[in-house]
Amino acid sequence: MGQILCDLIENGSDNYSIAARVSRRYTEDSPDGYYSELGGFTGKADCLIDFSNHEAIGEIAEYCISRNLPMVIATTGHTPEELEIIRNAASSIPVFHSANMSVGVALLCKLVSEAVGMFPDADVEIIEKHHNRKLDAPSGTALMIAKSIQEVRTEATLNLGRSGSAKRAKEEIGIHAVRIGNEVGTHEVLISNGNETITLRHEAENRALFAQGALKAASFLVEQKPGYYTMKDLVG
Repeated sequence: MGQILCDLIENGSDNYSIAARVSRRYTEDSPDGYYSELGGFTGKADCLIDFSNHEAIGEIAEYCISRNLPMVIATTGHTPEELEIIRNAASSIPVFHSANMSVGVALLCKLVSEAVGMFPDADVEIIEKHHNRKLDAPSGTALMIAKSIQEVRTEATLNLGRSGSAKRAKEEIGIHAVRIGNEVGTHEVLISNGNETITLRHEAENRALFAQGALKAASFLVEQKPGYYTMKDLVG
């Protein structure tokens, strides 16, 4: 995703420029502007966009706070402790955090919560599909959708990858993860009351849409005061 973001900026955007690229894969032989660690870059920048790995959040947050630099966190799989680091950073700098940078997914979450609110007794199941190299399951986006459901159905619990012979609990939200081929990302929500079923689905056709969303988030964030922001703040 980092490479896709850089390609998008270099090949299709007049409003953005790359201050620095940071990856542990880079070495001393890499071109100027390529750094193996954040601390190597001390130049000017307006915002940091993170598409790396959730384990890097401590280093990233410390760097951004020390430089008063807004940060867009587009990485998934954070532990509760890592999420706390993100929340704490938001007290010092503007932080934009989303498990999915797609505006379409933000709209999906809104539609799902509205539909579930209209059918309070309906069964709800989430099916998410990603490529076979994705590390976390369920996806951060599936959890993001589930959270939007729990906002209107506060008693709802999550059943991740249902198995066994137990009966489905009335309050549960089932989440099923599929890992196959080069699937970019598909999220489908089934809402059924036994008499009718509503199906809401978002399919990502290419990963560039996540990079585009991250740039929109960065443009939004640099105008904000310190705080914690999500796609809800971006799309209204």
